[in-house]
Amino acid sequence: MTLTAPRFAELHAPANWRTVDFISDLHLQLSEPLTVQAWERYLAQTRADALFILGDLFEVWVGDDGLQALDEDARFERHCVDVLKAVSARCAVHFMHGNRDFLLGSACASAAGFVLLDDPTVLVFGDQRWLLTHGDALCLDDTDYLQFRAQVRQPAWQQAFLAKPLAERRAIARGLRQQSEDRKLSGLAYADVDAPLARHWLKSAAASQLIHGHTHKPADHDLGAGLHRCVLSDWDAAARAPRTEVLRLQRPDSAGTIQVRRLPASEIA
Repeated sequence: MTLTAPRFAELHAPANWRTVDFISDLHLQLSEPLTVQAWERYLAQTRADALFILGDLFEVWVGDDGLQALDEDARFERHCVDVLKAVSARCAVHFMHGNRDFLLGSACASAAGFVLLDDPTVLVFGDQRWLLTHGDALCLDDTDYLQFRAQVRQPAWQQAFLAKPLAERRAIARGLRQQSEDRKLSGLAYADVDAPLARHWLKSAAASQLIHGHTHKPADHDLGAGLHRCVLSDWDAAARAPRTEVLRLQRPDSAGTIQVRRLPASEIA
């Protein structure tokens, strides 16, 4: 199989950044209040210079126009946007689309005060190149999903979907969520990132570290030849062993070695 790599956007961190946080796969929703509360507490506490949200912040997003609606879902979405707006006033916030919130657009980004980030993007921070992606495009064995992804990322499909009434879009989203839950209950294993493709992306991007979410399998993988893959945790504050992990990159000064730490959100400052 011939491996291919996409075009890599680049973001050069300002010289004054010392601390950068990464989170993903929070799947914020009304039915999971403990996770929402943990997220709000973390945002109120973090003193990071930048925050990167690498996809699936929301369980589902059916269009920015939902923010103008009067239903319970819209009130919840507006609350989350207000929370993000508050943190973006003191911290650079960047958002990358996931497989659940790929329809989040510029209107929401403007209201929340964050910058939309291309997937994938190379972050140049501390004289190192960090390759950032949500991770779903690297799961080659998940062929059914990749076909679905190719379809729904087409501008024509998105335009047709967003032209549907909001209530219909929410109903379609509920159906897709139920299918996902049924798949979990069936015990069907989810595909993981393809290691050869991950190595190919890293080499093509001249980066040594890949940071991603999506798989809900937090771990650090040695890919060989000085290449590494860091998988972010999903969030579930109601789980028997709560998961609210933040990946933090920190350098003591402009010339210092970057420290990479995984921290519970409750310990973030």
